[in-house]
Amino acid sequence: MKTNAVRVLDGMNIPYELREYEVDIEDLSAETAAHKIGLPTEQVFKTLVVRGDRTGIILAVILGNTQLDLKALVPLSLNRKVETVSLKDVQPLTGYIRGGVTALACKKRLSSICFWS
Repeated sequence: MKTNAVRVLDGMNIPYELREYEVDIEDLSAETAAHKIGLPTEQVFKTLVVRGDRTGIILAVILGNTQLDLKALVPLSLNRKVETVSLKDVQPLTGYIRGGVTALACKKRLSSICFWS
């Protein structure tokens, strides 16, 4: 099954490698995913869903070995305040289940910000 992200990469002739691993719903950490696919955590990314007071929903893409710095995200996102959304709201807002959110070819049109904190 091809995802939207894979379709975009194919359409742009960008080489990639898909890596599959068994998902543990109790541990969706970037560290665990990186270990299961044989990469250092600093070479994987995680996408977190936040809500800005001015812009609404934002996908924050950060390195797998970092924590999201909400204060650093505020000026980048053109908001006065941002907060992470509750886990129960992730799927209705993004169309993806927890642990499967992607900013690349997202199912819904959302703002994305990639940064290192």
